[in-house]
Amino acid sequence: MKHWLIITISMLTLGGGIAVGIWYSRGGLSDNGVSYRTAKVQSGDLVAGINATGTIEPEEVINVGAQIAGQILSFGKDKNGKTIDYGSEVEEGTVLARIDDIMYAAELLQSEAQVRLAQASALRAEADLKQIIAKLDLAQRDWARAQKLRPSQALAESAYDSFKSALDSAIASKAVGEAAILQAKASIASSEAMLQKARRNLSYCTIKSPVNGIVIDRRVNIGQTVVASLNAPSLFLIAKDLRRMQVWVSVNEADIGKIRPGQPVTFTVDAFPGEVFKGEVGKIRLNASMTQNVVTFTVEVITDNSSGKLLPYLTASVQFELARRSDVLQVPNSALRWIPKIEQVPPQFQNLTAAGGETPDNGKDKGKGRKKRGEKSEEQKPGLVWVQYGDLLKPLKVNVGITNGSTTEVSGDEIKDGMEVIVGQRVAEKGKPATTNPFTPQLGNRRR
Repeated sequence: MKHWLIITISMLTLGGGIAVGIWYSRGGLSDNGVSYRTAKVQSGDLVAGINATGTIEPEEVINVGAQIAGQILSFGKDKNGKTIDYGSEVEEGTVLARIDDIMYAAELLQSEAQVRLAQASALRAEADLKQIIAKLDLAQRDWARAQKLRPSQALAESAYDSFKSALDSAIASKAVGEAAILQAKASIASSEAMLQKARRNLSYCTIKSPVNGIVIDRRVNIGQTVVASLNAPSLFLIAKDLRRMQVWVSVNEADIGKIRPGQPVTFTVDAFPGEVFKGEVGKIRLNASMTQNVVTFTVEVITDNSSGKLLPYLTASVQFELARRSDVLQVPNSALRWIPKIEQVPPQFQNLTAAGGETPDNGKDKGKGRKKRGEKSEEQKPGLVWVQYGDLLKPLKVNVGITNGSTTEVSGDEIKDGMEVIVGQRVAEKGKPATTNPFTPQLGNRRR
């Protein structure tokens, strides 16, 4: 067996510039001119999962709006005494902003005057009713005397009729007076309702925080006019608690059946490269969405953010853990897929060449416990990897476990940590390096 390591550097002048070509190759070159690409068997932890992308969201967000129209005059102060802005910490009842209240203060004064006017009208109606009652009493006494005098012909018939008419008029006036009192009381109630409305509208000019939290978005500026119509305009977005965050992950319909509440999740964000955050599946939303005939479901992942590193709306690269193995041997997936030619295998192994290797489905073993090195899972499949055997190749039978998409768990009596397995080959002319680099000079053909 011949081993070689060649580094070739060539420099050519192209149009006044310099081009440099570097080529590096490592492997075994057999006498038949075939160079094999190899990879080492490595041991370690292996996780099979589903990869997806999501967005970090606060667990609970309050949208603070305005119920009235007006111009923003000023902002309030946060718990540190600073003007309300992005990232301000606020408490329940903290003044966030003030809207111009001149019109609403005037409406309040007008409503108060209307209440007083209604109350005065009620008092007048009560006084009028007392006068009416007094007149009614007089009319009743006059009518009683007229009835006594009529038999003796001491009272003219016209006077008798006058007393009768005065009594009837007094009775009707009493009814009118009682109705006027009811009307005055109703007017008072209406005026008081308008007064209550005016007071509430005036209070709406002061925008207050409904909860303790952090302002993550301020959507207005001083001098801006807000107009409240059918939809209340949004002024501030407050996150109730940033110590617990959620990751809203879009999962393809083909993978959603493998997701379950409580499932372990790991994710990374570009803001902190190299740092892995942990969480678990909290909820699977049923309102799926379709984009270009692709159906996706939103999965809520709950994560702890006590450190405060995670910020709202960061993009997260998420992996749902389907299976985990600790301290197992691993090989590249290409080592299990690669099959040599018949002439590259000794006769005693040629009957295995057609079998090839086999890579399991991602997450085939659901990980109900951790398997140690050399321990075969009930759901593992047989496979083959190839190693150099002189100038030829020799197959090693292995048990194939879970895969993370690039490497696969293997076990067996012959497979060992650090062993070189074949992942591919390079073909070259005998005695020459397997390269197609145009900048590599042809050694041995130089003219002297």
